[in-house]
Amino acid sequence: MYPLDAEYETPILDFIARLNQHEGLKIQTNALSTQISGDYDDIMQILTREIKESFLAGGTQIMVLKILNIDIQLP
Repeated sequence: MYPLDAEYETPILDFIARLNQHEGLKIQTNALSTQISGDYDDIMQILTREIKESFLAGGTQIMVLKILNIDIQLP
């Protein structure tokens, strides 16, 4: 997520906090990315809702996704 605004941190932290509220997802966040693992259908439904909520909150944002079809074991 790249909010095109000087106050970019708050929308990113809000998005990650909302993701962390969903059961069944494993989420690992570092300085450069947030990695999500879990059931594909669940992840896609949750991302659809949460991205839409971020877009509706206002401001211009860019979302970049990389999707891997392998099972990565997150801690």
